Parts: sequence; C-alpha cells; structure tokens
Amino acid sequence: MLNQWIEGVKKGDQAASKQLVQHFSGMAQTVAYSKLGDAHLAEDAVQEAFAEAFKNLPKLQTAEAFPGWFKVIVERQCHRLLRRKQHKLIPIQEIEQVAEEKYRPEAIVEKREIEQTLHAFVADLSPAMRISVQLFYFQGYSLREISSFLDTPVSVLKKRLFDARLKLKKTLPVADLMFAVNQLYGGEEGMLHIVNGDHLADTLRQGVVEGEILAWREIYPVGPVFVDMDEKANRAARARYLEDALGIPQAEYLNSEKQEQILNNFNKHKEVILWFEHDLFDQTMLAYLLHFFSKQNLQDTQLSLLCIGEFPGIDLFRGLGQLTATQLKSLSGTWHTVGQRELETGRNMWEAYTSSIPDKHIQFLEEDLSALPFMRDAFEAHLSRMPSAFNGLGRIEQTTLEIAASGIQSPYELFQQVGNQLNVFGLGDLEFWYRLKKMATEPCSLLHIQGLEAFPDFKHEAPSFQNCIITLTELGREVLGGDKDWIALKEIDDWFGGIHLQDGKISWRWDTACNKLVQI
Repeated sequence: MLNQWIEGVKKGDQAASKQLVQHFSGMAQTVAYSKLGDAHLAEDAVQEAFAEAFKNLPKLQTAEAFPGWFKVIVERQCHRLLRRKQHKLIPIQEIEQVAEEKYRPEAIVEKREIEQTLHAFVADLSPAMRISVQLFYFQGYSLREISSFLDTPVSVLKKRLFDARLKLKKTLPVADLMFAVNQLYGGEEGMLHIVNGDHLADTLRQGVVEGEILAWREIYPVGPVFVDMDEKANRAARARYLEDALGIPQAEYLNSEKQEQILNNFNKHKEVILWFEHDLFDQTMLAYLLHFFSKQNLQDTQLSLLCIGEFPGIDLFRGLGQLTATQLKSLSGTWHTVGQRELETGRNMWEAYTSSIPDKHIQFLEEDLSALPFMRDAFEAHLSRMPSAFNGLGRIEQTTLEIAASGIQSPYELFQQVGNQLNVFGLGDLEFWYRLKKMATEPCSLLHIQGLEAFPDFKHEAPSFQNCIITLTELGREVLGGDKDWIALKEIDDWFGGIHLQDGKISWRWDTACNKLVQI
C-alpha cells in the first residue's frame, strides 16, 4: 500500500497524496510537538515537511525507507522554526475544546480532569517513551509502523509501552491508560473489541483490528460472584476476598469499575465484538457480558462474537493469547452476530453460576446449550471443582496430586502440566498458586513444599519459589488413594461460583463416576 501511494504521488495522483498525508500526519504532528512544545508551530512544521518530502520524493530509493526519511525531514523543519521568533506557546490541552452543547457540565469537568491528569503523566515521561505512548495510544499506529518511523525495534517499543502503563498505574489516580485515552480521543463510532486480558489486547493493537480495545480484567472462577456485580456491597465483598486469596489490592480491584463505564457506553460504537475461548475462565466472562447485553437496548449497535476452542497448526490450544498478530488477523472478521438464543444462554449461565442454590447449577446443564457450544463443558468443569464423593478433592486438587505423585517436583512445571491436562479450566498462575497454597497449609496438608519462603501473588513475584521442591505428604498419599476424605478432616471456606462451602454445610459432592453433582 505504501509503495502504491508513493508511486501515485510521483505521478501527481491527488488521491494518493491525500492518503499519504492522512496516514503519516499523526506521526509527524507527534514528533513535531515533542520538539516544539507548541501545537500551532508543530502544524506549520508538518505542512512544510510534507511539501519538502513531496518535492524530493523522486530521490527516495525505496518506499520502505519513507517513514524514517520523512521523520528526518520533520525534525529538520522543527529546527528551522526554532531558529525563528517564537510564538506564544499554547498547551496542547487548550486546543482540545469540548463543545458545550454536546456534553453536560459535569461531564465536561470530568473530561478536563482526566485530560489534565493524562497530559501531566505523558509530559513526565522520557522523550522516547512519550513519543511511543502518543503514537500508539493517541494516534493509533501499529507497533510495526512506529518501529519503521522511529527506527526502533518492536521489542523496545513494547517495553516502553509496558513501562508507561506500569508507571501510570502506580503513580496516578487514573488506573488504566487506555480508559483515559479513550475518554479523550475515542470516536463516537467504529468498533469496540472486548477481550480476555492485556496480553491479547496488546497483540490486537499491533494493527490486527480497528477500533477501541477493552481488556476485561476479572477472575470469576475465584471468590464470591453475584448476579449484580455492580452493587457496592457485592464489589466490596469480592474485593476483600481477592486481596486475601490472590493478593490483589482492594483499591486495584475497585478501580476496575472503569471497565464497566466503558461497557456502559457501548452504544457509541457501531459494533461490539467479544473475543473469547472455550475454557471456564473465558466462558464465565462471556456469560457475564452476555447477561449484561441481554438487559440492554442495543439500538443501532451490532453485537458479535468470536469464540474458538482450537486453531490450525496448534495441537494444544490454550487460548487466543498464544496466537501471533498474523494468526489473529486471520480470525478478524470471522465473528458472527449474537442473536437472542446466545443472549439467553449466556444470561442463564451467569444466573446459574452465581446462584447459591446447587439445584440451579444442575438444572442449567439440563437446558439446550447448543447456541454456545463451549458452555456445557466449561460449566461441568466448574462443578467438578467441588469436593468429590471419592476423597473430598476437587478435580484441580486431584490432578495436582496425581502429577506431583508421578515425580514432578518443580512448582512451575507442575503448574504447566496441570494446566495442559486441565485445559478446560483456563487456569491462570494466580488461581493455581491459590489452590496449591490451600493444599500445602497445615493442618491436613496434602503437599510439602521444601524451601518455601512465600507464594507468588499479585503483589509479590517470590523469586525463590521456582527453586522449591514439592512432594506428597503421608496424608496426601492416603487421600489420593481414596483411603481418607480430605474435606472431612479439615476446615473449608471456599466459593464455587455462587455456592459457598463452609464446615457443616457440605451436603453436595461431585460424583466422578457419573460426572454429576449429587447430594450426600
């Protein structure tokens, strides 16, 4: 495409000139502003740079060299302007006016506060990091395009963007960079892609899709969940549990309400696309979102879904996050429209999953779930986490003991093998360490962890943990063989969706022989 534009410009094609200007003006404006600190001067420099570039285009040997070559021209024009008499500097935030007739006064105030916070944050970054953030988040260029323009490896750009997000999260009240950017620069139309994590979101931003990308941050398989997750008391209860179980600070979790704000504004987009996969981790997210959309008036917004359980050439498909940008691009546009049956199935799963009544969970599996084919296996996996009738172990604990008994002693190798074998759960490391800690805690521990100083969690990496050695205790071997019932020996206080198991209230068990939840 770039070669066609450049050849067209050489031949005097006005349409090609317009395309080239539109594509590179954002990059040029960002670089010019970083040099001049003045929006008007930057605009002048960019105009002069395009004029000089078009004049000297015949001297350019290859089209691929244009981005870096043009950047040099922009910088040269900036130096020329700096030698002239300086105009009065105007802060960039002052040129982003808000039309008062379009927004309520309180919305204008909120937007200005976000704007000031964001620009203060960006101004405090190093020059290299600042330009990377502006080009990627503000202007929407892909990493490959920025790499070509700045002559900087993609890996370096990724590190800069990661560091910028980390810096923002740690130091400013705006907890999510993309939330702030989308509040200021998000379009009123286009696509909203909702995906299952930051890694997938970052890959999609590499030119895979167009539009806004929202990484949905939740771990619904852990802790208490409720039909209405927006209620203040429910969010507070869940925040307390996740801090105790996974080390996620309550403030960090409560700040995730900003993703709900983006979700609630879905109607400004022409289409919302849900990107999810087959496992329990993703299917609970999908159920939550479909439950939300089932209660909305979609109006002119189309709701679409891409949900897969395999990918050509990958023997063990763990999820969309393991795909490259090229592989993801092959999926772009293959999503299908979500109809009433999908909405009803997702809504019913969420209402069943969050119910405190086990019968509601059982009844859900008796429904016709063909509209969302991965939900049945995921929901069965959810119930199989409950204590078994055989020895009181859930499926995750049972598999962990079996693999540890086979001779796997490294925590990380154990996590990998359990995750591979229990692919249907979509186990993350935080959830697995949480389960492992329960199994290794006295009294009635099933595992002994030699060299343990601390478990990793959201706040602590615990580097020494990787050197620990895991072995079964005597009780662990007895329980694994079915000679003892683990739950009958220890205190339990755990959540399985909306089912809260506590001592004296364990009348339901998972029957491994018939794969059903049964009442004892």
